Amino acid sequence: MRKFGLAVAAMLCLTGFASSPGERPFWLGGHWVHEDKERSSWTEESWLSRGKMLVGVAMSGSGEVAKSFEYMRIETDKDGKTSFWAAPQGRAPVPFKMVRLSAAEVVFENPANDFPTRIAYRRAGGLLTATISGPAGANAQTWRYRRARD
Repeated sequence: MRKFGLAVAAMLCLTGFASSPGERPFWLGGHWVHEDKERSSWTEESWLSRGKMLVGVAMSGSGEVAKSFEYMRIETDKDGKTSFWAAPQGRAPVPFKMVRLSAAEVVFENPANDFPTRIAYRRAGGLLTATISGPAGANAQTWRYRRARD
């Protein structure tokens, strides 16, 4: 994601729908790549998970030049609420509350943020789609990822 530096990945499956507080999208774990050959651009994202936390890092660029990065974490607080914390370019983290989680989708929202206000990840088989948008889906930007090969 250019403006917010966000890219995401997922392949490991959840079974059924998550309905209890504190659930997290552990299926994001791994290393994921989006390549836009027309623009010679790329985005990579890696997620580690253990216990109650997922930690991610993303990097985007063109050719061999990295142009942006982002630190991320998905964590459940002491009240059982799960949030996505985004720190683009190493700035102070901004929270997005999880509003939906299933075996194939997770959605986070922060209506007070300038852009994006919504971050959504959807898994279909071995592919992951990440979309950021403003209020009511405005100015949506989408990335399609595949699992990186070692």
